[in-house]
Amino acid sequence: MPKGALMAGKRGIVTGVANHQSIAWGIASQLAAQGAEMAFLHLPGMERRVEPLAESLGVKVLAPADVTDDASMDAAFETVKRAFGQIDFFVHSIAFANKDELKGSFVDNTTREGFLRAMDISAFSFVDCARRAAALMPETGGSIITMTFMGSERAFPNYNTMGVAKAALEAAVRYAARDLGPRGIRVNAVSPGAVRTLSLAGITGGRGMLAKGRSLSAMKQNASMEGVAGCSLWLLSDLGMSTTGEVVHVDAGFHIMGFAEDAAEAG
Repeated sequence: MPKGALMAGKRGIVTGVANHQSIAWGIASQLAAQGAEMAFLHLPGMERRVEPLAESLGVKVLAPADVTDDASMDAAFETVKRAFGQIDFFVHSIAFANKDELKGSFVDNTTREGFLRAMDISAFSFVDCARRAAALMPETGGSIITMTFMGSERAFPNYNTMGVAKAALEAAVRYAARDLGPRGIRVNAVSPGAVRTLSLAGITGGRGMLAKGRSLSAMKQNASMEGVAGCSLWLLSDLGMSTTGEVVHVDAGFHIMGFAEDAAEAG
Protein backbone atom coordinates (compact mmCIF):
# COMPACT_ATOMS: atom_id res chain seq x y z
CA MET A 1 0.00 0.00 0.00
CA PRO A 2 1.48 3.40 -0.98
CA LYS A 3 2.38 5.71 1.89
CA GLY A 4 -0.42 8.22 2.43
CA ALA A 5 -2.82 6.30 0.15
CA LEU A 6 -6.11 8.13 -0.25
CA MET A 7 -8.29 5.17 0.81
CA ALA A 8 -5.99 3.61 3.39
CA GLY A 9 -7.98 2.03 6.19
CA LYS A 10 -11.29 2.25 4.31
CA ARG A 11 -13.49 -0.70 3.46
CA GLY A 12 -16.38 -0.95 1.08
CA ILE A 13 -18.45 -2.84 -1.45
CA VAL A 14 -18.21 -2.74 -5.24
CA THR A 15 -20.94 -4.21 -7.43
CA GLY A 16 -20.89 -4.83 -11.16
CA VAL A 17 -17.36 -6.10 -11.72
CA ALA A 18 -17.71 -8.49 -14.64
CA ASN A 19 -14.61 -8.10 -16.83
CA HIS A 20 -11.66 -5.79 -17.51
CA GLN A 21 -13.86 -3.48 -19.57
CA SER A 22 -16.54 -2.87 -16.94
CA ILE A 23 -16.63 0.56 -15.33
CA ALA A 24 -16.86 -1.12 -11.93
CA TRP A 25 -13.52 -2.80 -12.64
CA GLY A 26 -11.91 0.54 -13.41
CA ILE A 27 -13.22 1.98 -10.15
CA ALA A 28 -12.16 -1.07 -8.14
CA SER A 29 -8.66 -0.86 -9.61
CA GLN A 30 -8.32 2.78 -8.55
CA LEU A 31 -9.65 2.00 -5.08
CA ALA A 32 -7.20 -0.88 -4.66
CA ALA A 33 -4.30 1.29 -5.82
CA GLN A 34 -5.23 3.80 -3.12
CA GLY A 35 -5.30 1.24 -0.32
CA ALA A 36 -9.01 0.40 -0.05
CA GLU A 37 -10.18 -3.02 1.10
CA MET A 38 -13.16 -4.26 -0.88
CA ALA A 39 -15.85 -6.86 -1.16
CA PHE A 40 -17.30 -7.70 -4.58
CA LEU A 41 -20.99 -8.50 -5.01
CA HIS A 42 -21.59 -10.29 -8.29
CA LEU A 43 -24.35 -11.98 -10.24
CA PRO A 44 -24.97 -15.58 -9.17
CA GLY A 45 -23.12 -17.93 -11.50
CA MET A 46 -20.40 -15.41 -12.32
CA GLU A 47 -17.88 -16.77 -9.83
CA ARG A 48 -15.46 -18.19 -12.41
CA ARG A 49 -15.31 -14.84 -14.18
CA VAL A 50 -15.10 -12.61 -11.10
CA GLU A 51 -12.75 -14.62 -8.87
CA PRO A 52 -9.59 -14.05 -10.99
CA LEU A 53 -10.35 -10.33 -11.18
CA ALA A 54 -10.82 -10.15 -7.41
CA GLU A 55 -7.62 -12.11 -6.79
CA SER A 56 -5.60 -9.72 -8.97
CA LEU A 57 -6.63 -6.83 -6.69
CA GLY A 58 -6.30 -8.74 -3.44
CA VAL A 59 -10.07 -8.81 -2.90
CA LYS A 60 -10.90 -11.74 -0.62
CA VAL A 61 -14.59 -11.17 0.08
CA LEU A 62 -16.98 -12.15 -2.70
CA ALA A 63 -20.70 -12.87 -2.53
CA PRO A 64 -23.37 -13.65 -5.12
CA ALA A 65 -26.16 -11.08 -5.10
CA ASP A 66 -29.37 -11.14 -7.12
CA VAL A 67 -30.86 -7.66 -6.71
CA THR A 68 -34.33 -8.97 -7.54
CA ASP A 69 -34.24 -11.45 -4.63
CA ASP A 70 -34.39 -10.14 -1.05
CA ALA A 71 -33.06 -13.39 0.42
CA SER A 72 -30.03 -13.24 -1.89
CA MET A 73 -29.35 -9.64 -0.91
CA ASP A 74 -29.76 -10.46 2.80
CA ALA A 75 -27.16 -13.21 2.47
CA ALA A 76 -24.74 -11.05 0.48
CA PHE A 77 -24.75 -8.17 2.96
CA GLU A 78 -24.49 -10.57 5.87
CA THR A 79 -21.33 -11.99 4.28
CA VAL A 80 -19.86 -8.49 4.09
CA LYS A 81 -20.93 -7.67 7.65
CA ARG A 82 -19.22 -10.79 8.99
CA ALA A 83 -16.03 -9.96 7.09
CA PHE A 84 -15.82 -6.19 7.65
CA GLY A 85 -18.24 -5.24 10.40
CA GLN A 86 -18.57 -1.74 8.99
CA ILE A 87 -18.04 -0.21 5.55
CA ASP A 88 -17.06 3.28 4.42
CA PHE A 89 -18.22 3.24 0.81
CA PHE A 90 -20.53 1.52 -1.66
CA VAL A 91 -20.35 1.44 -5.47
CA HIS A 92 -23.60 0.65 -7.30
CA SER A 93 -22.90 -0.27 -10.93
CA ILE A 94 -25.96 -2.32 -11.86
CA ALA A 95 -28.35 -1.84 -14.77
CA PHE A 96 -30.44 -3.96 -17.12
CA ALA A 97 -33.04 -3.59 -19.85
CA ASN A 98 -34.27 -6.14 -22.36
CA LYS A 99 -32.14 -5.92 -25.50
CA ASP A 100 -35.20 -5.94 -27.75
CA GLU A 101 -36.36 -2.73 -26.11
CA LEU A 102 -33.06 -0.93 -26.67
CA LYS A 103 -33.75 -0.20 -30.32
CA GLY A 104 -36.25 1.57 -32.47
CA SER A 105 -39.30 3.29 -31.02
CA PHE A 106 -39.51 3.68 -27.25
CA VAL A 107 -43.29 4.04 -27.41
CA ASP A 108 -43.87 1.02 -29.65
CA ASN A 109 -41.25 -1.36 -28.26
CA THR A 110 -41.57 -0.88 -24.51
CA THR A 111 -43.52 -3.61 -22.74
CA ARG A 112 -44.97 -3.51 -19.24
CA GLU A 113 -42.81 -6.45 -18.18
CA GLY A 114 -39.66 -4.96 -19.70
CA PHE A 115 -40.29 -1.53 -18.21
CA LEU A 116 -40.85 -2.87 -14.71
CA ARG A 117 -37.81 -5.14 -14.92
CA ALA A 118 -35.57 -2.28 -16.06
CA MET A 119 -36.83 -0.07 -13.24
CA ASP A 120 -36.42 -2.83 -10.66
CA ILE A 121 -32.85 -3.74 -11.58
CA SER A 122 -31.57 -0.32 -12.66
CA ALA A 123 -33.27 2.01 -10.17
CA PHE A 124 -34.91 0.22 -7.25
CA SER A 125 -31.79 -1.90 -6.70
CA PHE A 126 -29.96 1.33 -5.88
CA VAL A 127 -32.54 2.29 -3.25
CA ASP A 128 -32.34 -1.17 -1.68
CA CYS A 129 -28.53 -1.23 -1.76
CA ALA A 130 -28.28 2.30 -0.34
CA ARG A 131 -30.47 1.31 2.60
CA ARG A 132 -28.45 -1.83 3.26
CA ALA A 133 -25.08 -0.10 2.82
CA ALA A 134 -26.03 2.81 5.08
CA ALA A 135 -26.90 0.35 7.85
CA LEU A 136 -23.27 -0.84 7.79
CA MET A 137 -21.69 2.61 7.83
CA PRO A 138 -20.25 4.15 11.01
CA GLU A 139 -21.53 7.25 12.78
CA THR A 140 -18.84 9.25 11.01
CA GLY A 141 -20.63 8.63 7.72
CA GLY A 142 -19.65 7.23 4.36
CA SER A 143 -20.07 7.59 0.61
CA ILE A 144 -22.36 5.90 -1.93
CA ILE A 145 -22.12 6.32 -5.70
CA THR A 146 -23.98 4.95 -8.70
CA MET A 147 -23.47 5.06 -12.47
CA THR A 148 -25.84 6.88 -14.81
CA PHE A 149 -25.83 8.29 -18.36
CA MET A 150 -27.08 11.46 -20.07
CA GLY A 151 -29.85 9.42 -21.70
CA SER A 152 -31.65 10.25 -18.46
CA GLU A 153 -31.77 13.92 -19.49
CA ARG A 154 -32.09 13.77 -23.26
CA ALA A 155 -33.62 11.32 -25.71
CA PHE A 156 -30.81 9.24 -27.21
CA PRO A 157 -31.55 6.89 -30.12
CA ASN A 158 -32.17 3.33 -28.90
CA TYR A 159 -31.51 4.10 -25.21
CA ASN A 160 -35.26 4.06 -24.59
CA THR A 161 -36.33 2.26 -21.39
CA MET A 162 -32.86 2.51 -19.93
CA GLY A 163 -32.99 6.29 -20.21
CA VAL A 164 -36.22 6.39 -18.22
CA ALA A 165 -34.74 4.05 -15.61
CA LYS A 166 -31.63 6.23 -15.33
CA ALA A 167 -33.83 9.30 -14.81
CA ALA A 168 -35.50 7.47 -11.91
CA LEU A 169 -32.07 6.48 -10.60
CA GLU A 170 -30.89 10.10 -10.57
CA ALA A 171 -34.03 11.20 -8.71
CA ALA A 172 -33.39 8.40 -6.21
CA VAL A 173 -29.86 9.75 -5.67
CA ARG A 174 -31.24 13.14 -4.67
CA TYR A 175 -33.83 11.71 -2.28
CA ALA A 176 -31.29 9.32 -0.74
CA ALA A 177 -28.83 12.20 -0.33
CA ARG A 178 -31.48 14.15 1.57
CA ASP A 179 -32.39 11.23 3.82
CA LEU A 180 -28.85 10.04 4.56
CA GLY A 181 -27.15 13.44 4.73
CA PRO A 182 -27.85 14.00 8.46
CA ARG A 183 -25.92 10.78 9.10
CA GLY A 184 -22.88 12.07 7.22
CA ILE A 185 -23.50 9.74 4.29
CA ARG A 186 -22.96 11.30 0.87
CA VAL A 187 -24.83 9.99 -2.19
CA ASN A 188 -23.83 10.90 -5.75
CA ALA A 189 -24.05 9.70 -9.34
CA VAL A 190 -21.31 9.62 -11.95
CA SER A 191 -22.49 10.15 -15.52
CA PRO A 192 -19.85 8.93 -17.96
CA GLY A 193 -20.06 9.56 -21.64
CA ALA A 194 -20.01 6.59 -23.99
CA VAL A 195 -17.33 4.16 -22.81
CA ARG A 196 -16.47 0.92 -24.62
CA THR A 197 -18.10 -1.66 -22.33
CA LEU A 198 -20.29 -4.75 -22.71
CA SER A 199 -23.26 -2.61 -21.68
CA LEU A 200 -22.68 -0.25 -24.60
CA ALA A 201 -22.36 -3.23 -26.94
CA GLY A 202 -25.87 -4.27 -25.90
CA ILE A 203 -27.37 -1.06 -27.29
CA THR A 204 -28.21 -0.91 -31.00
CA GLY A 205 -25.86 1.65 -32.53
CA GLY A 206 -23.47 1.60 -29.58
CA ARG A 207 -20.41 2.07 -31.80
CA GLY A 208 -22.09 5.08 -33.34
CA MET A 209 -22.55 6.56 -29.88
CA LEU A 210 -18.81 6.31 -29.34
CA ALA A 211 -18.03 8.03 -32.62
CA LYS A 212 -20.63 10.76 -32.10
CA GLY A 213 -19.53 11.36 -28.52
CA ARG A 214 -15.94 11.75 -29.65
CA SER A 215 -16.72 14.13 -32.51
CA LEU A 216 -19.15 16.33 -30.57
CA SER A 217 -17.39 16.51 -27.19
CA ALA A 218 -15.53 19.65 -26.13
CA MET A 219 -12.28 17.67 -25.92
CA LYS A 220 -12.87 15.68 -29.14
CA GLN A 221 -12.40 12.41 -27.31
CA ASN A 222 -14.45 9.78 -25.52
CA ALA A 223 -14.58 9.52 -21.77
CA SER A 224 -11.77 7.34 -20.48
CA MET A 225 -12.13 4.55 -17.95
CA GLU A 226 -9.37 6.23 -15.93
CA GLY A 227 -11.28 9.51 -15.89
CA VAL A 228 -14.50 7.87 -14.74
CA ALA A 229 -12.65 5.92 -12.05
CA GLY A 230 -10.77 9.03 -10.92
CA CYS A 231 -13.99 10.98 -10.44
CA SER A 232 -15.47 8.06 -8.54
CA LEU A 233 -12.40 7.89 -6.31
CA TRP A 234 -12.79 11.57 -5.48
CA LEU A 235 -16.44 11.13 -4.50
CA LEU A 236 -15.72 8.01 -2.44
CA SER A 237 -12.76 9.53 -0.61
CA ASP A 238 -12.65 12.24 2.03
CA LEU A 239 -11.80 14.72 -0.74
CA GLY A 240 -15.49 14.68 -1.67
CA MET A 241 -16.62 15.40 1.89
CA SER A 242 -18.91 18.33 0.98
CA THR A 243 -20.45 16.94 -2.21
CA THR A 244 -23.77 15.09 -2.18
CA GLY A 245 -26.86 14.74 -4.34
CA GLU A 246 -24.91 15.49 -7.50
CA VAL A 247 -24.82 13.98 -10.97
CA VAL A 248 -21.23 14.52 -12.10
CA HIS A 249 -20.67 14.32 -15.87
CA VAL A 250 -17.42 12.69 -16.94
CA ASP A 251 -17.79 12.84 -20.71
CA ALA A 252 -14.98 15.05 -22.04
CA GLY A 253 -17.46 17.94 -22.18
CA PHE A 254 -20.05 16.23 -24.40
CA HIS A 255 -22.95 17.42 -22.24
CA ILE A 256 -22.06 21.13 -22.48
CA MET A 257 -22.10 21.35 -26.27
CA GLY A 258 -24.80 22.85 -28.50
CA PHE A 259 -25.47 19.68 -30.45
CA ALA A 260 -27.26 21.12 -33.48
CA GLU A 261 -24.50 23.61 -34.33
CA ASP A 262 -21.70 21.19 -33.54
CA ALA A 263 -23.33 18.41 -35.56
CA ALA A 264 -23.46 20.69 -38.59
CA GLU A 265 -19.86 21.74 -38.04
CA ALA A 266 -18.77 18.12 -37.66
CA GLY A 267 -20.39 17.65 -40.99
